[in-house]
Amino acid sequence: MYRKLRAGAVAVGAALLVSACSSGGGDNNEGDGSTGPVKQQPKGADPFWVNPDSKAAKAAAALAKDGKDDEAAKVRKIAEQPSGEWLLPENATEQARGYTEAAQKADRDALLVVYNIPHRDCGQYSGGGAADGNAYREFIDQVAAGIGDRPATVILEPDAVQHMVDNCTPEQFHEERYDLLKGAIAKFNSLKDTKVYLDAGNAGWGKPDQIYEPLKWSGIDQADGFSVNVSNFYTTEESVKYGKELSAKVGNKPFVVDTSRNGNGPYTGGAADERWCNPPGRALGEKPTTKTGDPQVKAYLWVKRPGESDGTCKGGPKAGEWWGEYAVKLANG
Repeated sequence: MYRKLRAGAVAVGAALLVSACSSGGGDNNEGDGSTGPVKQQPKGADPFWVNPDSKAAKAAAALAKDGKDDEAAKVRKIAEQPSGEWLLPENATEQARGYTEAAQKADRDALLVVYNIPHRDCGQYSGGGAADGNAYREFIDQVAAGIGDRPATVILEPDAVQHMVDNCTPEQFHEERYDLLKGAIAKFNSLKDTKVYLDAGNAGWGKPDQIYEPLKWSGIDQADGFSVNVSNFYTTEESVKYGKELSAKVGNKPFVVDTSRNGNGPYTGGAADERWCNPPGRALGEKPTTKTGDPQVKAYLWVKRPGESDGTCKGGPKAGEWWGEYAVKLANG
């Protein structure tokens, strides 16, 4: 089963991000549905940056202004948690610099998602990516230049390895993709304070035996670990089980789990090939934290930004666009 991801983050200038950060410093967290600025979570349990200018934060403020306090409080459940910033190729350096500067100013780490591999998403809802290998290498260099020496955690190319294993990405592109992923890992590895996690599919897609060798060919040995369940709905328990089985085959690498929308587990109704896309009845999962109780599970993260559409299915807008009605339902659980 494929799971399609959002097309990218909203393009925001570095100056805006840095100024927005000024309202989000410190360890205070409102968390009560109030209309005040969205603030950071306590650093000890959750070191990642909450973007005070996120789509969720803006939506919550707009709902409160309209007197829709109940809906505003629900959307704030999303806005007050850190989530991944999906970088756009059009201004990758400026975005990476803006997000990492804002995070550093708030004494937090930026969580960035790199999603621009050529032939991305098999041409479906989030299809696209860099025009060719050289364009991708340039994009990676731009992201790295934007990060610089500032703290960052990079989730590298959701679906990219998985789609080679299932041949959704045609075989003639595999050799180049392995080389591009290895190069990206090496580039991010060379930065002073950046961790990189290569995406490794999800518990419902297949078995670890199918993907561990492609992960090795993609340079997993040089990465800080791998990510599982990105933009998907498999439970944390299922995802940790899958991650541990896979870790044992790739040098006991640690991993992170996307818990953004897995509170009710996967959807089992409707057409099997579109259960991943804006499924009804889902809920927010565990809040982001590095306190997982398991040294092999480095963090629960909200890699996918809850409330942003998977694509134009089940009445949703384009991939990555804010869908307020769906966001409220996620927060309702």
